[in-house]
Amino acid sequence: MASADAAAMYFTYKPWLRRDDRIASLCHLLRCMFGNPFRPVAFDPSWRTSTVVALAGGVYADRAFDRLPILADALQDAGCENEDILAHCRGSGPHARGCWVVDMLLGKS
Repeated sequence: MASADAAAMYFTYKPWLRRDDRIASLCHLLRCMFGNPFRPVAFDPSWRTSTVVALAGGVYADRAFDRLPILADALQDAGCENEDILAHCRGSGPHARGCWVVDMLLGKS
């Protein structure tokens, strides 16, 4: 896992949640970290502007996932029209360190 604390948060037994809700939470976390393996996204290096990289770096370092919609706007300004990327950034989450969009922008594997 890219983030042990995020994984611990979702793998921790939460007796107040129904089993289906725990599974749904884990699925959301996995989608955040790995995206959709059946629809890989082609990344255009021109999207990696200084503004986009600075925003992505701030989101990663500060774990400030509330800034992802701002990152989506910056990506659009850089020419990104990929709906999977933009929808992920504007989605309600949950998001975690290791987010596939942020990692892709920062050049992490």
